[in-house]
Amino acid sequence: MLFGIRFDCRNPAFAGVDMADRYRALLDMSEWADRHGALFVGLSEHHGSDDGYLPSPLVMAGAVAGRTERARIGINALIAPFHDPLRLAEDAAVVDLLSGGRLDLTIAGGYVKQEFDMFGVELSERPRRVREAIETLKTAWSGEPFEFRGRRARVLPKPAQPGGPRLMLGGSSEGAARRAARIADGFIPSEPACWAFYRDECGKLGKPDPGPVMSGFGDVVVLAEDPESAWQEIGPYFLHETNAYGAWQAAADVAATYTPQESVEALRAGDQYRILTPEAYQAELDAAEGPAFAALHPMVGGIPPELAWRHLRLFEQTFLQGA
Repeated sequence: MLFGIRFDCRNPAFAGVDMADRYRALLDMSEWADRHGALFVGLSEHHGSDDGYLPSPLVMAGAVAGRTERARIGINALIAPFHDPLRLAEDAAVVDLLSGGRLDLTIAGGYVKQEFDMFGVELSERPRRVREAIETLKTAWSGEPFEFRGRRARVLPKPAQPGGPRLMLGGSSEGAARRAARIADGFIPSEPACWAFYRDECGKLGKPDPGPVMSGFGDVVVLAEDPESAWQEIGPYFLHETNAYGAWQAAADVAATYTPQESVEALRAGDQYRILTPEAYQAELDAAEGPAFAALHPMVGGIPPELAWRHLRLFEQTFLQGA
């Protein structure tokens, strides 16, 4: 079984979890995932969120690096307009060295207006700041002196990976997709329909066809022996996530990948959040084409660690025994 694990550290008040305990659980779960052969540990970034959404993913990535040995560590995504490109280059190089060359970065422009207000950045500056960040990172990680905003700069030590971590570009618009083809190493769309623009631009530039979009990363599947009881316990956390993201996306007038719902019952009618028995999930994976892959999000919406571990232990017993 191929799998990865991701975290954003949402911690709504009704979860009753101390944030330090949630951070420790993230590190314990990352170590568990690495021990069982996870392909990646993914971390996300947002700022000033009422539920404590992780604001410092590179700091957390350094901690994850110290608890893991093989899994790639991905920031999905790092919001470039809020970071000084030189400091970003230095911090990422240090994390890459700590991890033995396992860091990957997805660069995004952001979309939540109150975050831009918090950092004093205009939304209109997003494309320029994203381009500057990617250009600066690629140049800085050579270890050679270069000019940055009219000044001499040099970033040392160099990352462990020759040329630095892989730089993906995230986004939900045609502009972001085509920009990714031009300046980045790949594209992670938050809106799958944008993938067509990315493929088209790659073709125009004479780059290899990246193929069809990889789907399913925004969907959440949780395992439980009794799904009905599990919905009563963790449904409110699913509802919190979809309403929190949905409110941000509606305010920003971006492509909606999350739809606010009035109740857990309404949310259950869709297929973005599902609770399955291990046997049902096994049958679903067996029926799918290609290798089985699971993107685990154990503390989605602020699920308390003890409930998240139930899901992970069932996943381990069903799919990872003997791995």
